[in-house]
Amino acid sequence: MEEYILTICCENRRGIVAGVSGEIAAHEGNITEATQFDDRLTGLFFMRVAFELPGTDRSFRTAFEQIAKAFAMNWNIRPAKQPMRVLILVSKFDHCLVDLLYRMRIGELKMQCVGIVSNHPQDVLELTPPDGVPFDHLPVTKDSKAAQEARIKAIVTDRGADLVVLARYMQVLSNDLAAFLSGRCINIHHSFLPGFKGSKPYHQAYERGVKMIGATAHYVTSDLDEGPIIAQDVEQVTHAHTPEDMIQKGRDIERRVLARAVTLHLEGRVMVNGSKTVVFA
Repeated sequence: MEEYILTICCENRRGIVAGVSGEIAAHEGNITEATQFDDRLTGLFFMRVAFELPGTDRSFRTAFEQIAKAFAMNWNIRPAKQPMRVLILVSKFDHCLVDLLYRMRIGELKMQCVGIVSNHPQDVLELTPPDGVPFDHLPVTKDSKAAQEARIKAIVTDRGADLVVLARYMQVLSNDLAAFLSGRCINIHHSFLPGFKGSKPYHQAYERGVKMIGATAHYVTSDLDEGPIIAQDVEQVTHAHTPEDMIQKGRDIERRVLARAVTLHLEGRVMVNGSKTVVFA
């Protein structure tokens, strides 16, 4: 038996669950996990189903196309054990990158890293990529930004990346690149959004005397740091914490929030719902 993940989104109507489960049963399949959400405000229905089939999903896909057409579904199916191909972008701060690579190495993240791209040289990062993972140094200036992003798009396409992760990649993506990566690019932001934007966010937080700091992982859109949120977390701080203390705490929060968001995406547990997400955790 092979396990598959099916995700669907469509206008809510009677018979959707029956149609999905009935088709799986007709192909001698077995549902191992099923979650759903009916958004009463938009009228949209979201569903994630993990199920087993005896053999490949080819005949199921063909038959399910009729169900999907009948309900005008936006749907996707993929083998549960097939790792996604992930491209990671990073600048000088490598704590999130190192954490993702470690989690991948021990099998916690079911992904295959197809490359690391940085706007800084490899010796600046003091990083040795895992065997078989290429490192591309793509410096960027105001004048070279279009050409540099064209290289990134080419790398995404040539290596078949399913997901791009901005692991503290400190460059603002153009509208063109953001659109190209729509729904398949996750960024980690160093605050509990909405929050302090711009440079030195922890210093801003310190000056304002905040009592809580956090991090937010979200999908990238053309609106800077306004994409659909996937995961967030916070930690309490006091008047005794310095900006350096907050930075240290921030690194820990950023690592775990980004890892959580990437995990949810890899497992097909996140679905975009307008400016928000449906997360089947």
